Amino acid sequence: MLFVFVLGLLAARFSQRINSRLKGVLDSLFTIPMVLPPTVCGFLLLVVFGNSTAFGRWLMDHGIELVFSWPAAVLAAVIVAFPLMYRTARGAFEALDPTLGDAARTLGWSERRIFFRLVLPLSWPSIAAGTVLAFARAIGEFGATLFVAGNYPGVTQTMPIAIYFQWMGGHPEIAAFWVGVVILISFIVILFINWYAARTQRYRRPTADEMESGGGEL
Repeated sequence: MLFVFVLGLLAARFSQRINSRLKGVLDSLFTIPMVLPPTVCGFLLLVVFGNSTAFGRWLMDHGIELVFSWPAAVLAAVIVAFPLMYRTARGAFEALDPTLGDAARTLGWSERRIFFRLVLPLSWPSIAAGTVLAFARAIGEFGATLFVAGNYPGVTQTMPIAIYFQWMGGHPEIAAFWVGVVILISFIVILFINWYAARTQRYRRPTADEMESGGGEL
């Protein structure tokens, strides 16, 4: 999630600062893992990092065996969860009033300060929701992880993979246990998003006293 969070914010910020023609291409590239079947993502990762490509053989020659290892499971989770973080952050950035940034520049603020002191705080509710959704997507990943990382208990086996193989292996009680864990985590994630959204809206919504005072002034 650290990789997804940082890469998603950087990609969303970068997409705002390029011309519209290139923006459409990059947006399609960043978003396509969200619409591709997970098995397709896993197959592409297996091809790119396996011994069938020059890049994969170069990694192996330098002692980096990514395929069927726990870093491969991390990579698969990052690839499938990244689009959610990217799209959410980009939507939050685009919803901000651009005149706020222009006003900050007239005060001598650098682009870095504008991003960390202005853009991020104002976009934080949406970014937090996107982070939680990306986490839920990563924790439920199955197809891409199985393709590129395999199923090695204690190494690359994730909860969705464990559910499938425990059921196929004739252990429905173990599969049911992991199903319950995934349902519980998903419920907590949705509950947190709803609570955070309601809390944010409550702080942003004007109170009755403020509305009355505003009406009196008018």
